[in-house]
Amino acid sequence: MNEKGIHRRGLLAAGAGAWLAAPAIGRAATEYPGGQTVQIVIPYAPGGVPDILGTILTRGLAQRLGGTFVMYHRPGASTTLAGRLVAHAKPDGLTLLMGTVTTFTTAQYALRDPGFDPLADFVHATLIADTLFVLAAYPRWESFDALVAAAKQRPNALSYATWGVGTTAHLMMLDLMARTGTEMLHVPYSGAPPALTDTIAGRTDLMFSTVAPAKPHIESGRLRGFAITAAKRSEALPLVPTMAEIGIADFSAPGWFTVSAPAGTPPEIVAKIEQASIETFAEPEARARLENLGLAPAEPGHEALLARLTREAATNRELFRRAGIEPE
Repeated sequence: MNEKGIHRRGLLAAGAGAWLAAPAIGRAATEYPGGQTVQIVIPYAPGGVPDILGTILTRGLAQRLGGTFVMYHRPGASTTLAGRLVAHAKPDGLTLLMGTVTTFTTAQYALRDPGFDPLADFVHATLIADTLFVLAAYPRWESFDALVAAAKQRPNALSYATWGVGTTAHLMMLDLMARTGTEMLHVPYSGAPPALTDTIAGRTDLMFSTVAPAKPHIESGRLRGFAITAAKRSEALPLVPTMAEIGIADFSAPGWFTVSAPAGTPPEIVAKIEQASIETFAEPEARARLENLGLAPAEPGHEALLARLTREAATNRELFRRAGIEPE
């Protein structure tokens, strides 16, 4: 074989080797998940609304993408244990996070070192649901206006329950007090259930609760639902007005769930996850389940998620500053 033939053969061999090596990521993205098991890390213990959302998500992704999608529960440290696990996972699409507003917009202000950067360490696929909250009170007052009047008359005499300093419930109350010119006593609990229990018993006066656990107590009259944090009334609590209806316009309810992956995950894989997640939660059955849980459909897509994450992180930073909350 002459020198030109040898050179041509070498180029062909090199080209074949490059095809086997360099496009491996591209082929993996095209075949994703290719019969492999994908872990969706849930930052809460089994049970409750996050578990139901995780079930809808895993089933929907498996139906649309193939492979096996499973939930892996990793609760703790205000959802940051799950966040760290996914932030430092291999960016191959086989480890995803069902992230939350806490994970991405408050943890960095509540903790000195959450263990990850919400923007630099993740690629965010889409929002999947908004959390609706209801402002619920022990039924001492007939109306929201009467409650505000009582709070103004006796600053710090009324108390509000939350599931911890810097949580969504706490931030919403800080915002509400600023808007109404009131001061109330903060009573933080170790979780939402004991906070709700003491409000039902009248040991605390009011709180922002997620809809599902408060719903039966509002319907029975053990709590009075003053307003829901939604643009329109929820079918879960149709008699409870919106915040706008009681005179609190443009009230931000920072509660949502995402699908996110480690930074560096191939764009083709992220696009598949984004589209399949959007289709899953657009199904009428899924939307009905969200409504029954006191959730609402979220604006889909990675651009909407990034805009909201950035906007609400800035809002929460200001609320933390205003409240004098220092990272622990």
